[in-house]
Amino acid sequence: MKKAIIIGISGQDGAFLAKHLINNGYSVIGTSRDVANGGFCSLKKMNLFHQIPIVSLSLMDFKEIIQLLNDAEPDEIYNLSGQTSVGLSFAQPIITMESVAIATVNLLEAIRFVNPGIKFYNACSTECFGNCLIPATEETGFQPNSPYAIAKSSAFWFVKHYRESYGMFAVSGILSNHESEFRNERFVTKKILHTVARIYLGEKISLEVGNTEIIRDWGLAEEYCIAMNLMLNTDTPEDFIIATGRSISLLEFIEYSFKHLGLDYKKYTIINKSLFRPGDAKQVLLNPEKASSILNWKAHSNVYNLVEILLKRELNNFSN
Repeated sequence: MKKAIIIGISGQDGAFLAKHLINNGYSVIGTSRDVANGGFCSLKKMNLFHQIPIVSLSLMDFKEIIQLLNDAEPDEIYNLSGQTSVGLSFAQPIITMESVAIATVNLLEAIRFVNPGIKFYNACSTECFGNCLIPATEETGFQPNSPYAIAKSSAFWFVKHYRESYGMFAVSGILSNHESEFRNERFVTKKILHTVARIYLGEKISLEVGNTEIIRDWGLAEEYCIAMNLMLNTDTPEDFIIATGRSISLLEFIEYSFKHLGLDYKKYTIINKSLFRPGDAKQVLLNPEKASSILNWKAHSNVYNLVEILLKRELNNFSN
């Protein structure tokens, strides 16, 4: 039985990844910054919370990481921790850099010290590419436009350094925007879908959003977590773009969300310029062909399927 540690298991990706690993015969341990005060709503709703031992871990405490690796003796480590909101990173750039880049270095160095044979997955982001006028591949250079993207880019290069300098099996999944019902409303897609569901159910509210001209590739989180596991089970460690390969504007996302429930977005949507970010990638186009050819992974849900699936789940949450 393989043993995996999921760093930052309390988020949406942690829950979906844990479910996938357990279904594939893994023994799973989770970590969180503060287990006693953690919500773990996604794990609880998926009936996983009592199946997985979860320990508190500060990734700023190198001794704690060493102790965990010695005690758990994992085969694989998935690092999903850190500040995950692009928008929040503008207000918290230092916390973002520490929780993403410095935390990743601490994990890599601890693995090198304890057991360089441990396979390591790093959650990177397609935000690192910045504006992409043609679909980005794994060979496309990074041009980060936000503190979040800068931090993720730094972590990516540290992973590459440890792989090439020390022969470690360390990889980065360069993931596009991926969503689920477990997102909080700091993420614009969750805000949109939750608001649309409330309006459909009769609430007299509006949807306030910032720049609707941005173009992104949105996918379903549960599918992306399968790719994470596939990346640690290839013959050689490589980085992969994980995306649907189809990008649309936020305005189109909003329009389709309302339209799916028979509503006209123009009646309910307000553009609030105070929600615009000081710097942001306007267009992110992606080519996930490498993941398709090597990992045999391909997104089954496009952005329109995603909207339909998540709106249904939002409405179910209101009825339960």
